[in-house]
Amino acid sequence: MTQHGLALGIELGSTRIKAVAIGNDHAPHSSGDYTWASSYENGIWTYDLTQVWEGLRSAVSGIQAPENVEAMGISAMMHGLLAFDRDWNLLTPFRTWQNTITGPAAEELTELFRFNVPQRWSIAHLYQAILNGEAYVPQIAHITTLAGYVHYMLTGANVLGVGDASGMFPIDSRTSDYNEQMVCQFDRLISQRNLPWKLRDVLPKVLTAGQEAGYLTDSGAALLGSLLKPGIPFAPPEGDAGTGMTATNAVAPRTGNVSAGTSIFAMVVLERPMEAVHTEIDIVTTPTGRDVAMVHC
Repeated sequence: MTQHGLALGIELGSTRIKAVAIGNDHAPHSSGDYTWASSYENGIWTYDLTQVWEGLRSAVSGIQAPENVEAMGISAMMHGLLAFDRDWNLLTPFRTWQNTITGPAAEELTELFRFNVPQRWSIAHLYQAILNGEAYVPQIAHITTLAGYVHYMLTGANVLGVGDASGMFPIDSRTSDYNEQMVCQFDRLISQRNLPWKLRDVLPKVLTAGQEAGYLTDSGAALLGSLLKPGIPFAPPEGDAGTGMTATNAVAPRTGNVSAGTSIFAMVVLERPMEAVHTEIDIVTTPTGRDVAMVHC
């Protein structure tokens, strides 16, 4: 960055949307926030997506000298389901990580993959919607997380950081991409349902920390109240687990951290993949694709 350049991080958490700018010295420069909450509607914990943009504009308005922002990144609460058609119209209300409505799907996928699939993961929500015969499923063209959605709207890039992607579908730490064997298993599982898509058709592309992930577009800048100049480069959008690991420098094997927020979870970066399935342990990744054992409460 230039001498007076700023890096802007935006986090969409369970209770607040936060924007923090730092300078070359990595010290906080200015910040803003917005308070919001999920609502329980028709048996689903959800957030109104119009509040996303109201909240982002409010949070970014707290950044001083926004014309000096030279790099950006989005993170947000992981998991859940945002399903869109080919034109990015929302097909069903956002299903957050707080929902425990995917028990049959999570259990069947865990047995199929021989890999623990928690109820809150995106693939469990997607498969449960298929099992339920929900009418919008054939129209799905994109599924993503909250960070992935915001990033797409700001940059036009349908990508996801590997840590956030690991809360959507199991990741192969050797490739830092979706586990191809499990992708094929899932496609075979749903093959008799005659859906017009396969799994990779609807998942975002996976990136690791440091890879180019797009630039703020004119329309993205307008969504943020035209407070930032178009052309700002973005980091891959990540999940709140990845930002917690990075903030505590718990990204190398044999390091770990504990987060106590709306939920409580402990994470340990593994030296090698776990050999057996433990339903009390979720396997996610660091932002560079290393396996992480997570216990979530």
